[in-house]
Amino acid sequence: MICAVVLILFCVACRFTVLDSYTVTIPLEGYGGKAPEPRRVSVEVEAPEVLRHGEAEIGDGYMKVPVDPGHSGESSIVVRDAQGEEIGNSFLKVGPLGTVYDYSTGGFTGDGAVLVAVPVFWFLVCAIMLWYFFRAKGCLFYSYATIYYAGFSLFSLICALVTLNASVRHILNPRDYPMLMAYSEIKSASWRFMYLTTPLVVAFAAAMVISNVALLRHEKPRIQNILGILISVFLIAGEALGWFLFTRDHSGSETMMRVIDVLQNTYATVFVYFECMLMGSIICGIKAAGYQPERDKDFIVILGCWFRKDGSLPPLLQGRTDRAIAFWAQQKQETGKEAVLIPSGGQGRNETMPEAEAIRRYLIAKGIPETVIRAENQALNTYQNMEYSGKIAREIDPEGKVVFSTTNYHVFRSGVWAGLAGLHAEGIGSRTKWWFWPNAFMRETVGLLRNRWKQEVLFLILLAAFFGILSMVL
Repeated sequence: MICAVVLILFCVACRFTVLDSYTVTIPLEGYGGKAPEPRRVSVEVEAPEVLRHGEAEIGDGYMKVPVDPGHSGESSIVVRDAQGEEIGNSFLKVGPLGTVYDYSTGGFTGDGAVLVAVPVFWFLVCAIMLWYFFRAKGCLFYSYATIYYAGFSLFSLICALVTLNASVRHILNPRDYPMLMAYSEIKSASWRFMYLTTPLVVAFAAAMVISNVALLRHEKPRIQNILGILISVFLIAGEALGWFLFTRDHSGSETMMRVIDVLQNTYATVFVYFECMLMGSIICGIKAAGYQPERDKDFIVILGCWFRKDGSLPPLLQGRTDRAIAFWAQQKQETGKEAVLIPSGGQGRNETMPEAEAIRRYLIAKGIPETVIRAENQALNTYQNMEYSGKIAREIDPEGKVVFSTTNYHVFRSGVWAGLAGLHAEGIGSRTKWWFWPNAFMRETVGLLRNRWKQEVLFLILLAAFFGILSMVL
């Protein structure tokens, strides 16, 4: 917001100081390849009280006419040859503040400053988002804001490059690249993002299908196990529809064309929103899964899950527990600090004991002293894991540092739940099969978005409305 206000003030200052005049570029009929002699052409202003023109500059097939505003109103500028025949014209409007607007090209007084400010704004937004993303450390990393920073920083960068390209082309060659073309480039920034990221989307969708096929060879064909395929179909279909909408030739009235622009850019904005959220979630999930906390923890929470009827741990739960044991042992070896292990999980349906008890028995079998184990056996979901384990930790040491152990794909979402439950904790992740990780992580991503669907829908509506309004007014 501060960046936007500063840049708006910059544009206003430029407009009323150094950019208080406007130069009209008028194409000349019949002179496409050469410049007419200056003495053989004349410039007429329909309403001299509205506009005053200066000395014209003639180029190859065009004429540049500097104009200064007078009273508010509209006026045309006509260029005539020696025989009095009209060979070029432009229709302009002067606003209450003396701003000249060119209906023919879309240019206006001070448009150069605006074309400088727009890409600067997007570059600043990108830089700020990246700064916040890399600044988020430890438990502060697990938040929805981090997803936005990771996903939309790339969108901001693409917008900056697109608008920079439009600005440079107009400033260097306003005759062949008028403001109307720059407007078209700016308002279609979402489509440009779709276009440039298509190879990444296709590659990601192919990888998801491959991992899902491998998953189905090992697991039952349930809806949860084909989520990756469904998302891949959605991404490819969305990209295909975008290409279909934006590469077709449309014709009709000006109103119809504006409606088509609004529909196209709104669709692209909606698709790009989900693309950025997915991309941000993937980046955050990968970073969280590979994070290595400092070995100075007082408590290690082990998140429970399903175990076998005989009480033994399946690979998923055993991996979480082994990861916690390895962290506990390495910390003790390096620092001498012996953390308290908190296996967490209640007794679900068809389970012979609480998950925490199954984990506790495994810890003891692995040589962990029973004196450093405090089981939490009431939690029925991840939020309760964090809430109830946090209470146990605070009872022992209110200032104690906490780390939780879970499967790699589950670290980021678990960290978000920990923050919501009031537990300041960092996460460590155990590895899982390569074919299981992508689909499981997609479930985590969908779960993250579902938890905040009202906020996400509101933000999406605001974003779509912004680009929709741009399509109507530009």
